[in-house]
Amino acid sequence: MRKLLLILALACSFSLFGQSIDTAAVRSAIERQLASYPESTLQDIYKSFYQEHFGPGHIISDTASARRYLMRELSEMGKTQSPYFEPTGSQGDYVRVYLSAIADSLITAEQLLDALISSANSWLETSVNWLEKWEAIVSVIQANKIELDGFETDLPLLTEAARNNQAVHHSRRYNEAYHPHYRIVERNIFERELRQTLK
Repeated sequence: MRKLLLILALACSFSLFGQSIDTAAVRSAIERQLASYPESTLQDIYKSFYQEHFGPGHIISDTASARRYLMRELSEMGKTQSPYFEPTGSQGDYVRVYLSAIADSLITAEQLLDALISSANSWLETSVNWLEKWEAIVSVIQANKIELDGFETDLPLLTEAARNNQAVHHSRRYNEAYHPHYRIVERNIFERELRQTLK
């Protein structure tokens, strides 16, 4: 009962800043990530929700370099067991499209690059700032006693990163276990330009 009241209190407290944060959806997204990627750390959870909040704009300096980086990553990528796509965060406003979809000839590199650039140019601004959202995510983890290795060590570093709207890489554990290769695409662009061929 006490746990339920705490969760309800959290849900109320995170609706005071202009836009409600759905703590039940946050919890579900974290549980989904840990089920799919049990080697995830707090850093990987931060990354998923950060990608949902900011989209891909923070990684594109210019189109030519984005294309070169994509082609180099494709050439160096080994065999992966990744899905073709999956949502980021808890709202699914952005989608991770894995390069395995190109390797398996379902889409072309140019299609993904075009979708990536279009997504960067159509960033969806929210009324909740990133630090507020990150604090809500951490509270959900703590209230539900979700266990993550290295949580106490990672938390202050990631909270400082959130204070500065800073992106992070995947954790070493995650990279070694899953070898992720993907790009971030806004959901509506994904549905319109890529989804049909990634069944």
